[in-house]
Amino acid sequence: MNIFYKALLYFQKRGYYVCQRIADRLGIRAKVVRTSFLYLTFVTLGFGFALYLFIAFWMRIKDLIYTKRTSVFDL
Repeated sequence: MNIFYKALLYFQKRGYYVCQRIADRLGIRAKVVRTSFLYLTFVTLGFGFALYLFIAFWMRIKDLIYTKRTSVFDL
């Protein structure tokens, strides 16, 4: 049971960042985005979770490619 709580804590710390970034982009609360993903997952039997993972992967790739450089000499 302890492994379950460790996994839950890990996903709560790192998993909600996707919802927060989507909410910031749309100008709404993150709680609304989280509940939307939750309802979408239950209604479509897992599609919402797959979509969440895809968006998390895409944001990670975007962050790796588009880094802010402070000057021209940081190439």
